[in-house]
Amino acid sequence: MTKGKNTPIKAIKKNPPKRKSTPAKNRKSKQTFKKRLFRFFFFCLLIAGSMFGLFLASIYYGAWGKLPDYHTLKTIQNADASEVYSDDGKILGRIYAENRTNIDFSAIPINVINALVATEDSRFYSHEGIDEISLVRVLVKTLILGNKSSGGGSTLSQQLAKNLYPRRDFGSFSMPVNKIKEAITASRLEKIYSKKKILQLYLNTVPFGEQVYGIESASRQYFSKPAYQLKLDESAVLIGMLKAPSYYNPRRFPERSKQRRNVVIGQMAKNNFISANQAEQLKQKPLVIKYQKQSTHSGLAPYLRERIRVEADNILKKYTKADGSYYDIYRDGLKIVSTVDYNMQKYAEDAVKSHMKNLQDLFYKHWGKQNPWDNNQVILTSAIERSPYYKSLIKEGKKKKEIDAILKKKRDMKIFTWNGEKEVKMSALDSIKHYIKLLNTGFVAMESNTGKIKAWVGGIDYKHFQYDRVTGRRQVGSIFKPIVYAAALEANMSPFEYYPNERKTYSEYQDWSPRNADNNYEGSYSMEGALAESINTIAVDFIMETGIQETIELAEELGITSPLPKVPSLALGTANISLLEMIQVYASFANRGKKVEPYYISRIENNKGEVIVDLNPLDTDTEPNLSPENADIINHMLTAVVDSGTAKSLRSVYGLKGEFAGKTGTTQSQADGWYIGYNQNLVAGAWVGAEDMRVHFRSLSLGQGASMALPIYGKFMYQLNNNSKYNNYCTAPFFKPDNEILAKLDIPHYMPPRAGFFERLLGLDNNKDDKIKIKEQRNRKKKDKKSIYDKIRSIFRKKD
Repeated sequence: MTKGKNTPIKAIKKNPPKRKSTPAKNRKSKQTFKKRLFRFFFFCLLIAGSMFGLFLASIYYGAWGKLPDYHTLKTIQNADASEVYSDDGKILGRIYAENRTNIDFSAIPINVINALVATEDSRFYSHEGIDEISLVRVLVKTLILGNKSSGGGSTLSQQLAKNLYPRRDFGSFSMPVNKIKEAITASRLEKIYSKKKILQLYLNTVPFGEQVYGIESASRQYFSKPAYQLKLDESAVLIGMLKAPSYYNPRRFPERSKQRRNVVIGQMAKNNFISANQAEQLKQKPLVIKYQKQSTHSGLAPYLRERIRVEADNILKKYTKADGSYYDIYRDGLKIVSTVDYNMQKYAEDAVKSHMKNLQDLFYKHWGKQNPWDNNQVILTSAIERSPYYKSLIKEGKKKKEIDAILKKKRDMKIFTWNGEKEVKMSALDSIKHYIKLLNTGFVAMESNTGKIKAWVGGIDYKHFQYDRVTGRRQVGSIFKPIVYAAALEANMSPFEYYPNERKTYSEYQDWSPRNADNNYEGSYSMEGALAESINTIAVDFIMETGIQETIELAEELGITSPLPKVPSLALGTANISLLEMIQVYASFANRGKKVEPYYISRIENNKGEVIVDLNPLDTDTEPNLSPENADIINHMLTAVVDSGTAKSLRSVYGLKGEFAGKTGTTQSQADGWYIGYNQNLVAGAWVGAEDMRVHFRSLSLGQGASMALPIYGKFMYQLNNNSKYNNYCTAPFFKPDNEILAKLDIPHYMPPRAGFFERLLGLDNNKDDKIKIKEQRNRKKKDKKSIYDKIRSIFRKKD
């Protein structure tokens, strides 16, 4: 081939024409890409799986908090409320950290079980703690379809794990960490416990709102019955609450709760636990609850139960469980049996409520448009300064002008009234004024021969007034006088003589001169008459003749622990003493001079019914602190108070028939009203007054003990009289002194002035020699008996 215009051969070789790629090469390229993509995803999955595995391992081995091991799960013990029972086996109230009563599976009705399974975990009996189907459903609906209301997918076992071991905050990892921990715990629970036991644990653990835990406590609170008595529709109401206890609360939102109840009933029909026809009938039923608040303050005897809580807690510090740990009154489900009689406690609370409501209305009418502080602003000032709100403002460093402005500012609050607790818009100052004018009370009843407390009312309302008036100290007035007369009898002063009713001035006591309530100072009284009519002048004569120190010593031996002033006015009850102490004194009279120690806890049992400690005192024959004969005389004389003296309304108004003794008491300006009544088996008494002693009735007829305090005793005993079960407390006669003493005591109470013929008629002149001998013996005894102060002084006296 020759060179020319045509393309040279060499050039053609250098630039060969392009050829198209073959199908085989394309396939090879695609396969390589897929392999690379597969490898990429494989390595991603491997890394993700490894990371997830490490994540699971970190949870399993406790990096996010220790998981409960098998041993811990085998020894699960929910906090169980302790319960306080009356002596006759009825529950008075509960003591708890969590309001829960654990019950066995056998005490849970099948309707509750079926409603729970149908609504919360329909595959409960087929899974082993984790329901994979539910988890997939939740994953698809929540993560893919974005349906946030699809449910949590947690089984009952997982929910139990969550209730037993509450979730913790781990930031953005909170949900996965908590869910995995619950799944692991649920799986362990299923390996340890039967399905029945898991249901039991769950229903004892789950919250029902209002600080109520467990089906038993919920049933008591919302339906006032134990769980085993729940009907099907009631069971559906409680199970319906589990989704959102506050939102579906039947007390606060009845319509909402009813709708949720019907959803539960529908689920029961869907899962063949009930028929469709039965479900429709149940859905038509109205929602009816019988709400009874279960709290540490609700129930009978709240004031006494608070004392029982404190005392039992202290007692239990001396006793340990089998594992060596100490009993916990708030968590161990203990049974504390008190000495209280259920009916008697109810009678006492009813008597207090009935009388105090009427008395408060009378007090308001008595003062009318005036206020007790109108003429004495110090009353209001001191009430303000005593108030917790004022003290908190002072603590915050507020100035007086700021505090005055804050106290006058109205705000929403709840106040106590005798028509129930009221929500009002009121200033703190007006609230203080409201409470200043309220009268309060304390009442207690005790077996006089055993010391068992049978009823205890510490005030008009525990929620608003937690200070216990049974143990609070106030001036006792004339109820102290029987101690004075008992000391006089012990000093050989005669109960058969007449004593002049004369007003005297005691110069050695700053010219103090006691006066009688009626300002009458004529004639003479027998000892019984002076006691029955509460003659002050004669009571002071007795304490001066007997000796103030001797009277104090007897008072202490009979049960008084409060400090007693060594002044003649002690005879009139100027000392501040508690009602409980005075009840103890009168029990000693009824018990023929033997001191009686009050007690209110009989025994404490563990949750298996085994007795931890028996607190009933041993029967011991103690020596009397007051001679039995003189105690009999005091008892006889105090029956005159009921039969013809200041407590005679017990016969005429309240119809008491048996043999009763008692004493009224009224302090200066009617600040305190008292009454203590008793027979051989029961002593009971009441105090009534305002918190501030300067707030009181302005007339003796309204403010005396016979008007303020005696009606509570009268109403209480009237109820006992009408119940044959309590005949022994209403018809127990006193031990009688011998006929000779009774015959001599049976003399008129009052001898008019200048009634010499009366003495001759009674033959008192014939006993002059006996009277002289008695006075000589009394003077000799008084001379020989030294006070503790004289004995101490004699140690340091210079010897001859």
